[in-house]
Amino acid sequence: MWAPAAHRVEVESAEHRMPMSPEAGGWWSASLPTRAEGTPYAFVVDGHGPFPDPRSPWQPEGVHGPSRTLPPEPFPWSDQGFQAVPLGAAVIYELHIGTFTEGGTFGSAIPRLDHLVELGVTHVELMPVAHFAGDRGWGYDGVALYAPHAAYGGPEGMKRFVDACHRRGLAVLLDVVYNHLGPEGNYLAHFGPYFTEHYSTPWGAAVNLDGPGSHEVRRFFLDNARMWLRDYHVDGLRVDAIQAFHDRSALHFMEELAEEVHRLGQGLGRHLVIIAESDLNDPRTTLPPEAGGHGVDAQWSDDFHHALHALITGEEEGYYGDFGGMESLARALEEGFVQTGGLSRYRGRSHGRPLAEPRGERLVCFAQNHDQIGNRPGGDRLGHLISRRELKAVLAVTLLGPHIPLLFQGEEWAAGSPFQYFTDLREPGLGRAVAEGRRREFAAFGWDPEEVPDPQDPETHRRSVLDWNEREKEGHREILEWTRVLLRLRNSEPDFRDGEMARVRWSDTNQWLLMARGRFQVGVNLGPGECVVPVPDSAALTPLLVSSGGVRWENGGAFLPPGGVVVFRTG
Repeated sequence: MWAPAAHRVEVESAEHRMPMSPEAGGWWSASLPTRAEGTPYAFVVDGHGPFPDPRSPWQPEGVHGPSRTLPPEPFPWSDQGFQAVPLGAAVIYELHIGTFTEGGTFGSAIPRLDHLVELGVTHVELMPVAHFAGDRGWGYDGVALYAPHAAYGGPEGMKRFVDACHRRGLAVLLDVVYNHLGPEGNYLAHFGPYFTEHYSTPWGAAVNLDGPGSHEVRRFFLDNARMWLRDYHVDGLRVDAIQAFHDRSALHFMEELAEEVHRLGQGLGRHLVIIAESDLNDPRTTLPPEAGGHGVDAQWSDDFHHALHALITGEEEGYYGDFGGMESLARALEEGFVQTGGLSRYRGRSHGRPLAEPRGERLVCFAQNHDQIGNRPGGDRLGHLISRRELKAVLAVTLLGPHIPLLFQGEEWAAGSPFQYFTDLREPGLGRAVAEGRRREFAAFGWDPEEVPDPQDPETHRRSVLDWNEREKEGHREILEWTRVLLRLRNSEPDFRDGEMARVRWSDTNQWLLMARGRFQVGVNLGPGECVVPVPDSAALTPLLVSSGGVRWENGGAFLPPGGVVVFRTG
């Protein structure tokens, strides 16, 4: 255990305390008399504690309880030889274990994996599973970063889930949070300089990535990444909000992380990937190190979402004020980033930089995700805001676009359940403070704070659980079949997975869009009225796919009702 400033460290196990011996570099060590499965242990630092192990592999008694050892027997993996589909051919499905099924565990999620295979998904992306306070939560306030959440099924449950995914040909991506820790159960500062006051973040002091002691702090997170990939057979990581990393080192933390992930993959003979969430619109994120970049495989692109959402809903609040109109969406499809250095009215400054060589396999895009749904006051999905026809148009642009598409759980059938922000904090007053802070945040955006549900109320979590019976109900079944059809087309035709950005024609007046993907053309009506999408030699063309019976050919083009979609081959 690393505690560089400590004078005395003890390990407590089975009601006995044993002094630990200091070693070089601020490390301390001791040998427990037994390593039986589930042995509890904790650390006492200069008389303070006992505290859980910062690298605890299992926290069955919660964030304040003792750590537990894992069984010495290896897990019986059955995924030998599994290889993930390359990112350029990926269809990602983001899910939250606690609301994906009524049971809310790794085990209860396994029977639903066949649905994802039939849908056409290739990668399952888990929202964070590192142990956090309470039983319910999004996972972005984890504190025991090495321990899969006990309420989800713990280490054994997670391994069984990943193994089950691999047996079905599904790769697993894991969302990890290295930019901050949660407000309850965060004991890292008692051990060493894990945080620094030199930089501030929305969550307080920043993680210490470039100050004194930062070598071991960086190693703490790098080793955590290696653990998920090596011990839990995860196929890649999605790193949360890298703009919150403050690092002036010559070797930026993200470059070092990407390098370690790729080196580990070479050693294991597996295709391991790293994806970054960033709101910087910085092309250096995915540039190779020899070109001055971080070498990350892909990054989330909020610009596509914002452009599509602002256009289809007409919303202009907050960051949507920088988007709107067909031009923004066309730029996202052709260039990747919409904001590339001009003035951002929302930020009050210049923002972004163009991608020198935009490639679709470098961008993960979506019409919905946990943030864009859950950070609305009521957690309302896009299906709560627009019609079924419009949803079909949105799905067509998202799933047939040039990028790596991502679906959020239930999006494929226009789930009626919201996805609201929920917590289960146990420290007195902390849950109330989180709820009040959230209401103040929404009030600043012009939303009624009284519409914000209490995150601590168990009903807020319950409302967010998927209702799988909806799939067979009128309206939902239609959207589900449309999603399947779109993904069958994407997965069967290389032109939709070649990484080339789209060539787009569009009309701001009638709000139609014609997206060229190799030999294919995708025509979409994103406006409120009927329109004709001009298609060359339309009389000689036979559509491969139409979204409704209202689509028909007219002189000079395809007649589309509101939300209408037509796909045809030109060669």
